[in-house]
Amino acid sequence: MPSLFPVPELTVPTTDLHPEWLDAHREWAGTHQDGSGLGPGDDVASATGFADYVARLLREASEDEPPPPGRVPCTYWWITEGRVVLGAVALRHTLNDFLLEAGGHVGYSVRPSARRRGLAGWALGEVLRRASRTGIDPVLITCDVDNVASRRTIESHGGVLDDVRDTTIGRVRRYWIRGAGPA
Repeated sequence: MPSLFPVPELTVPTTDLHPEWLDAHREWAGTHQDGSGLGPGDDVASATGFADYVARLLREASEDEPPPPGRVPCTYWWITEGRVVLGAVALRHTLNDFLLEAGGHVGYSVRPSARRRGLAGWALGEVLRRASRTGIDPVLITCDVDNVASRRTIESHGGVLDDVRDTTIGRVRRYWIRGAGPA
């Protein structure tokens, strides 16, 4: 029986959700959207620029094509309910020096109006299961030292604190999760 209420899904980025993505994007008010892959030069307001952004996200998931300088192969999803974009999550397939120090394998964010619903925890659990199926184990996840909600989300999924350190993006807590989910 179909659900009467929308249920969250991980949706592969698509140009079909451009207006809905922009609606979510406005809530970040110019701040960084973890897990979105959005770069400072991305023109997401225009249809052509948004199509270029989506195409880049899809290309970065490919192990066959080298990623842009400083990046690693990465799979992106949008957290959606129906056509509503609630956030983003990314699974980086490998770690470079920056990701090992500060960024980790997984980045995620939930738009401000959708927070406190458990969406980050749900999305993280889904991505950890996918990481396990692709052989990424252990998984490194980081969060800003002051981000209590993210800390709790990571710890609720078995994150073990490795350390707290000063990095190029500020002070972060670094967690490892082993055996991230059923294969």
